[in-house]
Amino acid sequence: MNLSSGLYTDLYQLTMAQSYFLHGKHNTVATFDYFFRKNPFESGYVLFCGLEQVLDWLEKVSFTKDDLAYLKDQGFREDFLEYLGGFSFRGHIKSMEEGQVVFPFAPILSVTASVVECQIIETYLLNILNFQSLIATKASRVRYVAGKQAILSEFGLRRSQGYAGLLASRAAYIGGFDSTSNVLAGKEFEIPISGTMSHAFIQSYDDELTAFMAYAETFPDNCTLLVDTYNTLKSGMPHAIEVAKHLKSKGHQLAAIRLDSGDLAYLSRTCRNMLDAAGFPEVKIAASNQLDEHVIRSLKEQEAAIDIYGVGTNLVVGRSNGALDGVYKLCSFDGVPRIKISENLKKMNLPGSKQVYRYLNPNGLYMGDAIAMETEQTPNEMVHPFEPHKAMAIASEQGKPMLREVMNQGKRSIAKKSTQEIAEMAKQNLQLLPREHKRFDNPHVYKVGISRAVEVLRDDLKNQKK
Repeated sequence: MNLSSGLYTDLYQLTMAQSYFLHGKHNTVATFDYFFRKNPFESGYVLFCGLEQVLDWLEKVSFTKDDLAYLKDQGFREDFLEYLGGFSFRGHIKSMEEGQVVFPFAPILSVTASVVECQIIETYLLNILNFQSLIATKASRVRYVAGKQAILSEFGLRRSQGYAGLLASRAAYIGGFDSTSNVLAGKEFEIPISGTMSHAFIQSYDDELTAFMAYAETFPDNCTLLVDTYNTLKSGMPHAIEVAKHLKSKGHQLAAIRLDSGDLAYLSRTCRNMLDAAGFPEVKIAASNQLDEHVIRSLKEQEAAIDIYGVGTNLVVGRSNGALDGVYKLCSFDGVPRIKISENLKKMNLPGSKQVYRYLNPNGLYMGDAIAMETEQTPNEMVHPFEPHKAMAIASEQGKPMLREVMNQGKRSIAKKSTQEIAEMAKQNLQLLPREHKRFDNPHVYKVGISRAVEVLRDDLKNQKK
């Protein structure tokens, strides 16, 4: 499978492209904005993720001879296919940095290129950015509720949607996780890998203690024992303590025990007491089994004695929101601002090429974003995008432009960043977001407004189309 193929798109992108081509409009320059309208998980923000993959793909995307032969069989014209044979992305992209916290309606990324280029890349761009941003956001919520000291490991590959599991592991790490069980993701993205054993390993032996001893002999300096195969408190824990004593006599140390079923709060506290009483306060307790941010919050409220959380299915499938509703909308064609009309202002895009400015409160934390025309000076006022009677003054000198050039004429104009660098950037950016926007219950709505110039242009175009 060639993932750099231009066929990584929806059919209507190519049918529109052929129509543009046949009518001589294929080289017309257009600008599209990527943004979303609603935060997932009833949260107060989204963590932007996936930009590195998008830029890598854009530098490589093309149509092979096999691709063109396939399209010919689908009925596309020879002259259009000859044009696609020389296709590459030669456009320009402005974007917020990967790992930034972003909010509804503000452009996160803007593409300016020939309309055919803009359309062909749309599907891949949405596919990558929507998914990774969704998973990174959920991961950041897990990290927030688990606290700084907890160890978080992503265990979701076996339940993820196919190859998306690789990017889910990357996004989880950027969102604040410490490691992944996904070995290929560990290699590709230089993420620490972690894993223990399954119940099958223990069941393959005639008795639990023999299984534990065999594993401890194999990994004496990194041994975590799964204690709930038979009876956690009457079998698993006594055997784990026996192994811990054996390892200690050989100059090693049991790393952790893991709970994967039952009442995790009660069992973890009881296991902690048993380990401490046996003289092993340093042995950590790991827990897994359908965890997410809400379950972890409940466990912490119950004073569970858990040091390590293994989070899988609920994280990598983005439960309870299976997708981020990011969209990609035309805002300029041949230098003329364009708009989609709707009875609902929230469904209308903001026309023209724009910049987003972020403002800080007196404590240096994020306060609000203003969407302005690209040619404007930094705004000193922003208007509510859907309730025009609401406006607020802002100090223009505090506004920081958020969209910067990341690709010029189809080539990167920023240096590649490692997954670790992006994860650290995400951590710093999340620390600048006030706590009221990160809380789970009724998070405070982050202020996103538009400048007067954007408001006037939108309303003028709307009135012209009536």
